[in-house]
Amino acid sequence: MSTELNDLLDDLKRRMEGALESLRRDLSGLRSGRASPNLLEPVRVEAYGSVVPLSQVGSVAVPEARMLTVSVWDASVVSSVEKAIRDSGLGLNPAAEGQTIRVPIPQLTEERRNEMAKAAARYAEGGRVAVRGVRRDGMDKAKALEKNGDISQDDMKVWTAAIQKLTDEHIGRVDSLLADKERDIKQV
Repeated sequence: MSTELNDLLDDLKRRMEGALESLRRDLSGLRSGRASPNLLEPVRVEAYGSVVPLSQVGSVAVPEARMLTVSVWDASVVSSVEKAIRDSGLGLNPAAEGQTIRVPIPQLTEERRNEMAKAAARYAEGGRVAVRGVRRDGMDKAKALEKNGDISQDDMKVWTAAIQKLTDEHIGRVDSLLADKERDIKQV
């Protein structure tokens, strides 16, 4: 393989890995039956005159399987943190105890599990679309090089096969992440 192809594949792989990482982040925010510090990652808190991530005003711990605790560093923002968690749409009901906020993780109903699974499927489809978009960019670059006469038709076939193989690998990993998350969500 030529160095041009290797450079292109490295760039495409990096961008596809970025799409997978984004999907992992999105999926980690979906509730399963167990407590996870990642569950509160999308929560934004109104503090100090602006909206900041929860991680900038306190630390999240998992003292037991169905409980999260948030240790808020500044007592003046405890009520804002509590409100942000309650209003996050995660179905959580936090309770403040001094500068610590206890967040019990309720058992998921079957209906809520199905909603979570559908959301996971939507996130996964977004991941597939992102990977396919990177593939399209790679194919467009290869076609431009062929059109300019920089690569032959035979090279073009090698390039498209290599790009498609990379795409198939990453789509497979998206599907695997989705299957793992669905298994996690459906677990009672």
